Amino acid sequence: MSKGTRIAAAVAGSVALLSAGLTAPATAAAATVLHCDTFVHHNDNYVGIAMCDNPTGQTWRFRAVVTCGWAPDVVGEWVTLRPRDSGQSQGACGRLGTGVGAVGVDERLA
Repeated sequence: MSKGTRIAAAVAGSVALLSAGLTAPATAAAATVLHCDTFVHHNDNYVGIAMCDNPTGQTWRFRAVVTCGWAPDVVGEWVTLRPRDSGQSQGACGRLGTGVGAVGVDERLA
């Protein structure tokens, strides 16, 4: 078997395994605890906002994680939420970019 044939066979075998669903299991993402809404500011598409409330009996902290177009991504200030509190974090993309592409939340037990 030539080298090119072996590579083609290996690729075909990999495709067969993938299509059969025999891939390695993906690591599950951590479940979110806070209840959050994320959005782009109504009057300024360079500002991403995360508003969260804490329905738990523990203190949590969170921050907005803003994906920017051509500018570097940014994160907002950490906000600490006691049980049943709510708060807001925001980040602004650089003006040389294309504005906010997405807004996420980084949350951690305080």
